[in-house]
Amino acid sequence: MSDTASTPPTAEIDAQTRRDFLLVSTATVGAVGTALTLWPFVNSLNPAADTLALATTEVNLEPIKDGQSITVVWQGKPVFIRNRTAAEIEQAKKDDAAALPDPAKDADRVQKDDWLIMVGVCTHLGCIPLGQKEGEPKGDFGGWFCPCHGSHYDTSGRIRKGPAPQNLLVPNYTFASDTQVVIG
Repeated sequence: MSDTASTPPTAEIDAQTRRDFLLVSTATVGAVGTALTLWPFVNSLNPAADTLALATTEVNLEPIKDGQSITVVWQGKPVFIRNRTAAEIEQAKKDDAAALPDPAKDADRVQKDDWLIMVGVCTHLGCIPLGQKEGEPKGDFGGWFCPCHGSHYDTSGRIRKGPAPQNLLVPNYTFASDTQVVIG
């Protein structure tokens, strides 16, 4: 028998463990480095801050008195917000039974009876209807009137007369509080 030097089994296990540790460590550092390198590219695919700012619009409702309307801009479009009077709410509910070109109940168009929120763009050719300001014509149904082609909307923003095919659109919105609404 020859006397050859052989490494003890524990030395082989230690060398194997060290190799495994180095392999796992190198792979981990490589994965983290790759992720850190790719992050700026992935982040650049997110919408810009100015785009996100247009995605929602917050409106304080406190200064809007009964019967008043304001117009705010959301995603480049005018949005009509009206604090409806009791008479306007009553008329809108009464008109639920009327023959409507685009049938919709008033309750389906509002979250709170006194607040009507809708995109202020005529659904015929994209004009902005009159009726937001004091003294402007409100049409035959007391809501809004588009003088370009004669569309008349009621106190719920539903088309009642004229060429417009649909009601004024109701955007997605939520009430953050009793006096704050978030559109979008």
